[in-house]
Amino acid sequence: MAYGITVKQGTGGTRVEIRSRNQAGVLYAVPAEGSWVASPDQLHAHALAGFFAELVKRDDPSLRALMNRWGLSYRELPLEDGDEEGV
Repeated sequence: MAYGITVKQGTGGTRVEIRSRNQAGVLYAVPAEGSWVASPDQLHAHALAGFFAELVKRDDPSLRALMNRWGLSYRELPLEDGDEEGV
């Protein structure tokens, strides 16, 4: 079994498999209200970037503590020229 992050695209959405020696899971990204603008091949990236952008804007100490516990942070990046802005 390979460790790391594997993206598998299907007809109805995308599966993002996340594996390490001690943790494993799968994240499903399917078309939804917030990702209507995303092309099928970018659905998972669009959904994750949008989700984390909204998540870190919340003023929730327990959320900050949880992210700190796992050593996670998120920062939005500027879009490249020619990229359309999402919703």
